[in-house]
Amino acid sequence: MRVFVRLIVVFVAVVAALTALAPSPFVIAHRGASAYAPEHTRDAYALALSQGADYVEQDLGLTRDRVLVCLHDLSLERTTNVEEVFPDRATVERVGDKDVRRWYVDDFTLEEVRRLDAGSWFDAAFKGAKVMTFQDAIDLVKGRAGIFPELKGPERLRAKGLSLEDAVVSALERNGLTDATINGRPAVWLQSFEEQSLRTLARRLPRIPRTFLIGTPDAAQRWLTPAGLREMRAFVTGIGPARPILEARPAMVAEAHAAGLTVVPWTFRARRGAAAEAATATTDMRRFTETYGVDGLFTDNPDLFPRPRR
Repeated sequence: MRVFVRLIVVFVAVVAALTALAPSPFVIAHRGASAYAPEHTRDAYALALSQGADYVEQDLGLTRDRVLVCLHDLSLERTTNVEEVFPDRATVERVGDKDVRRWYVDDFTLEEVRRLDAGSWFDAAFKGAKVMTFQDAIDLVKGRAGIFPELKGPERLRAKGLSLEDAVVSALERNGLTDATINGRPAVWLQSFEEQSLRTLARRLPRIPRTFLIGTPDAAQRWLTPAGLREMRAFVTGIGPARPILEARPAMVAEAHAAGLTVVPWTFRARRGAAAEAATATTDMRRFTETYGVDGLFTDNPDLFPRPRR
């Protein structure tokens, strides 16, 4: 009996040790803590760090003078006062039966972009916030959390003779981030919706993880099959499905893991001050991490992320 008891004790200790060593799901601050501060501003990034984000996301575009800036949209009008500051600099495009004006960031120099207010659209308390460069973001986040940059619109820039991939590779090399780690994880994790861009990054930065973002039913049908996942393995290390795509078929997590790919869905969010939404967001994130088994996830609310129960 004593031998049996000892074996049980040893078994429990081994299981506990393995559990402690198992990687925990990580939380990515989507555009920073963007539920509480204007996306991709210093306030949003700093708050994400204080809320314990494992990674802070940067959406990356290029200015006309080829400086990487953190901006989700390809154009500036949604999150800045560019229409007020540069009313005559828009590109007019025909969308359906309407003319739409767009102030594309790659039509402006960094000095011009720096003149814009990137905070007032969110809340008057953030008036005067500035668009951050990628270097600004690295300087703020490096050593405190990982970075999770997304390359935005590489095809558009390629058509203009610009290489978003070249700019990202140069920035990461210059900052010593091509093989860096943070808290036992890679310090950089790249992502894109575009296959060609990811294939380029796989050649140029093979040691940095790369996530293929999947946001439409057509893309899911093309890639989120056993054959598609195996094919994808040649140029990425993980998938980033939109949350509804994964929720419709949670089995894809096990399928991706069997193909050697990580899974990081997007996006979980709750509005500021909405207590019921906050509780739901935490419950949903727990389901995705503990029941579905995702490796990490994107959220506007890093403070609501449920840390694993040991």
